[in-house]
Formats: sequence, C-alpha cells, structure tokens
Amino acid sequence: MADVLSVGVNLEAFAQAISAIQALRSSVSRVFDCLKDGMRNKETLEGREKAFIAHFQDNLHSVNRDLNELERLSNLVGKPSENHPLHNSGLLSLDPVQDKTPLYSQLLQAYKWSNKLQYHAGLASGLLNQQSLKRSANQMGVSAKRRPKAQPTTLVLPPQYVDDVISRIDRMFPEMSIHLSRPNGTSAMLLVTLGKVLKVIVVMRSLFIDRTIVKGYNENVYTEDGKLDIWSKSSYQVFQKVTDHATTALLHYQLPQMPDVVVRSFMTWLRSYIKLFQAPCQRCGKFLQDGLPPTWRDFRTLEAFHDTCRQ
Repeated sequence: MADVLSVGVNLEAFAQAISAIQALRSSVSRVFDCLKDGMRNKETLEGREKAFIAHFQDNLHSVNRDLNELERLSNLVGKPSENHPLHNSGLLSLDPVQDKTPLYSQLLQAYKWSNKLQYHAGLASGLLNQQSLKRSANQMGVSAKRRPKAQPTTLVLPPQYVDDVISRIDRMFPEMSIHLSRPNGTSAMLLVTLGKVLKVIVVMRSLFIDRTIVKGYNENVYTEDGKLDIWSKSSYQVFQKVTDHATTALLHYQLPQMPDVVVRSFMTWLRSYIKLFQAPCQRCGKFLQDGLPPTWRDFRTLEAFHDTCRQ
C-alpha cells in the first residue's frame, strides 16, 4: 500500500486532508443544528433574532473556512498516476510523452482483461464440473502429467457380469430380442431387434455404450464378411433421425457408479419406439410432419413428439 501511495502522493498532506474533511463535516453538522434549534434563550423577539443570525453566520464562516482549507490541502496531496501500478511497471506511467506512447495504460488494460478472463474461466470450469456428462472433457486446467486420467470403472467389469446384465434386460422386454457377440475380444456388440419395426446395433465397452446405429427392420445390418456393420447409416431418413436421438439419449443416461442402470434405462427408452409408426405426436396430434412420424421420445415420460414439436 505504501508503494502505491508513494507514487505522486504527499502522505503528510493526505493525512491533513482527512482531518480537514472531518472538520468540515462537523461544521456542516453545526449549521444544521443551528437551524434545528432556532431562536432561543432571549426574552424579546428582536433579541432572539439577532442572536440566531449571529450564531448562524459564525457557523457558515466555519464551513467556508474548513472548505477553503480542504481545497488547499487537496492541491498539495496530488494524485497517483494509476490506482493499481503493476510493481516496477508503474514507473512507465511517469513518461512525459504518455500520449504518444501509452504503454502503461495498455499494459494495465491487458492486466485487467486477463483477470476478467481468468474469473470467467473459473466460473465456466465450475459449471462444467457440475455436469453429469462424464464423457465430455470436464477436467479443464488439469495437466495430464500431474494428474493421470482415471480409467472408468465400467471398462474393467468382467464379461460374465456384462452377459448377466444383458440377459436380464432381454427377459424384461418380450417384444425386444438382444443378441450379444464379441467379434473383437472382450468388447460386446449387441444386435437389438424391436418387434418388426427396427434394428439397433449397440457397440459397448464393458457396460459403457459407445455407439448406436438404428436401421429399418428389413435393412441389412451385416457386412460382406458377416460382421455387424457399425459404420454405414440407414437408407431411410426416419431411422437416421432415430439414430441421432439415440446418441442424445446416451449422453442423457449417464450414471458411472451404476452402469447396469444406465443400460437398462437406455433399453427402456429404446423400447418406446415399438409404436414408431402408430403413436401420434403429443403436441400437434398428427402422425406425419414433413413426411416423417414422431421420432423423438421424451427421456422421462417416453411420449412421442415430432422433432420440431418437442422444442
């Protein structure tokens, strides 16, 4: 603090100016007290008036005297070149040609902007860390060298446990059949057939759903070598829409501590498409809009909506 005030400021005059402010406040208070008390302590009206005027004039003279003293001291105090000099860079403000080379003012502005950027970045980081989307990069500002990334617990579950979970889900929904295979080692791939409406390819890492592709019931879901085709999209726009909504559902249903609940919740949501071409939109009441049925299913109520009606 002493370094800040020592740049262009007379500390002795500064202390005297504070005392002068206090004296001025006292003088002004006496003026108002005089107006409040009025004319007293005199028997005749003329005597009371003269005493009041004399006392009021004395108080006004005191205010004027204290105000002049404060103005004199304010000229002696001076003012600092900047409120927050940046250590030794504050000497840059003493440049007599500052108008031509405003280096210090630009430096101070950049310092304030950097502080504001750091503040907003901290707020954004706090908001991201509160989200449940663990797949997003929510470890902002954390160095990988100082803090290695922890592996999700869903990646180390035994295959037998995954098989049991999928088997229980398969028994829960009679109209849905689930075929599990492991063509590439321990990672499971599911072929979910929902009635005679659609087929879904689900790519998993343990109980973590990594990717889904929705195709029509009569579309081919295998490649030429007999493996599940996890890359090509459906030929129909309606199932391309459902694929996009299923990807959104993967981000919604996230609970790393209970991965089996996540898979069961996703399959329950997926099962709501059993009436993809039979359920009307809950908002507009129509079966078709722009040639497409209601392809969106609410994550909580599982009600059907057109893509534009859900907003």
